[in-house]
Amino acid sequence: MDSPASAFSGQPAAPAGSPPDAGDGGADAPLPVLPQPALAPPGAREPGAREPAAPVRRLAFWRSPARQPRWARPILLAIAAVATFSYAWRSSRPVNIEIYYAAAARSMSMSFRNFVFAAFDPAGTITTDKLPGAFWLQALSVRLFGAHTWALVLPQVIEGALTILVLYRVVRTLAGPAAGILAAALLAISPATVSLNRGNISDTLMILLAVLAADATVTAVVTGRRRAILAAGIWAGLAFQAKMIEAWLVLPAMAACFLLAAPGGWAQRLRRLAAMGLITAAVSLSWMTAVTLWPSSMRPYIDGSQDNSAFQQVFVYNGFGRLDQASPDQLLDRSIKLGIPAPPATGWDRLLTGFLGRDTAWLLAAAVIGLAGGLLARRGQPRTDPVRAGLVMWGLWLVVLAASFSVSSSINSYYTAALSPAIAALVAIAIVLAWRGRDQAWTRVAAAAGVLASGGYAVWLLPAAGTGLPGWLKPAVIAITLIAAAVLAATARRAWRPVLPAALALSALAVVAAPAVAAASVVTSGLGPFDTPFEPQPTTAAIEAFFGSGFQVAQILPGLEAANRGTPYLMATQTSVLAAPFIWASGREIIPIGGFTGTIPEPTLGGLKAMIELNQVHIFIQAPVTADPRLTWIARRCIKITKTTGPEPVLPVAVYYCPSLIFLPKDFSG
Repeated sequence: MDSPASAFSGQPAAPAGSPPDAGDGGADAPLPVLPQPALAPPGAREPGAREPAAPVRRLAFWRSPARQPRWARPILLAIAAVATFSYAWRSSRPVNIEIYYAAAARSMSMSFRNFVFAAFDPAGTITTDKLPGAFWLQALSVRLFGAHTWALVLPQVIEGALTILVLYRVVRTLAGPAAGILAAALLAISPATVSLNRGNISDTLMILLAVLAADATVTAVVTGRRRAILAAGIWAGLAFQAKMIEAWLVLPAMAACFLLAAPGGWAQRLRRLAAMGLITAAVSLSWMTAVTLWPSSMRPYIDGSQDNSAFQQVFVYNGFGRLDQASPDQLLDRSIKLGIPAPPATGWDRLLTGFLGRDTAWLLAAAVIGLAGGLLARRGQPRTDPVRAGLVMWGLWLVVLAASFSVSSSINSYYTAALSPAIAALVAIAIVLAWRGRDQAWTRVAAAAGVLASGGYAVWLLPAAGTGLPGWLKPAVIAITLIAAAVLAATARRAWRPVLPAALALSALAVVAAPAVAAASVVTSGLGPFDTPFEPQPTTAAIEAFFGSGFQVAQILPGLEAANRGTPYLMATQTSVLAAPFIWASGREIIPIGGFTGTIPEPTLGGLKAMIELNQVHIFIQAPVTADPRLTWIARRCIKITKTTGPEPVLPVAVYYCPSLIFLPKDFSG
């Protein structure tokens, strides 16, 4: 039996220290020998003759650059176009929009101060509970196009398409254009990625910037350029501005890739990696440091912190507090009973079952098998082997993020989209290595294992019924998986060897069939970041009712305007979540009491009293039963408005009217 190294490479090992192909990046592809044109002798052109006109290249945008196959760029652009359509089609439905982030984007678009400090409300009393990187782009879009849901989604659609193009470049540099095309296609059919990019969630930008950091790291490994690894630090720092500590979780993967395969000695590699780390830290902490140094009286209060600290917001509220403390959603549910379901229990199998598994785990078995087989096959290659370096980088990316998501106290389904680039790259590289070594026994064993594991897992993961689930999918996956495995087994005999290419193609189809249909169902069913493929119909209906209702407040705004009697602030609400739909619909100031969770000490009770006395706000919306001293004072002091007609309110809230004390009798006690 042949060795696994020859099976996965399909070619003899390159001599130690040989440089990779600078054109297509394939570690095993030889450089083409180009014919050299004969040089014309000086003066051969007749005097006065015109220079020959350069030929006009029609559709040059579609043509592949030199040293890349002619089919590469047209196929890549077609994949990106299909992905863009899948992200944009019916994506601007209100149910796909996180109303809290929508309100913040509108407030940030209203003034330069709000934009810089990421103010949640138009008056700039409190910030969002996240760093502003992604919301800056959304606010610019709203400023340019107006307060429309499609204006919120547009940046994510563009960012998602760019991620596909950048991932192609990374994987092409590592393993050649065929692997790059496969990785781009696999990312485009990732259900988690499709769902995420159909909304206004900041993870889309974080993933794009993280993949750009990976691209710069790989460029530094292949070319040895110092500025490339420094650029990786800049991209990683910008990714931190989009999603905070989660962006740093990919740094170990890039560091391992660079230390393993970059040219130069250990000392040089460590120095350059340290410089990258310093740049990452400087860019990551720049906004937080500037806000901290700015006088607190001249900026909004930092939501998510108990002491008006951006560092506490990032590293406690959105960081290490997620490991052993109640999540922001859980704190919000304690303030106002919204019925937010508890996240799945932590554990090693958290990402493998239920809705999290149906979001991103379809290709996980194939990725793990491809990673193990690829590392085993490339063990005899030089230290600078780009294929092995890529396997290490994407493998660590997958392991670190998956482990973090498995132990976090808070997780949303769209978090798992950050795993998709690594899974796509690992499976793509494994397929190309298997194709190169398709005549070897080890290749057939690994391919059969990947097909059976992926197909069997997909069949187990598919529910009996759900939104967008076709009845034919499970039988089709079973049939394709069994046929592919059987044909692969048959090719052990020499007589069946001619059908091996078809068997490998059928194997790839068996692996991607379920996730491809799942991603298509997300688009055809009009789902978004809060949905998962094939979720139960009641879950889809509940998400529609919960998130869609946040945009149905326009009809009650005239009544609120009349009731507040011309006060500068429309009203005040317990938590920013209750304020968000009104801010998005009207652009008016709504005082968010307690920030996102309702637990933040802003505004103070004294501040609320002053606003009432100064006739700045009179209407308050809050939970009828609360332990917050600010809200209990409102409940005792103010007049509760009782609803006498119409349907019951969707949320368990009470409405209070708080006139100024100067209009009340002297014996009023409250």
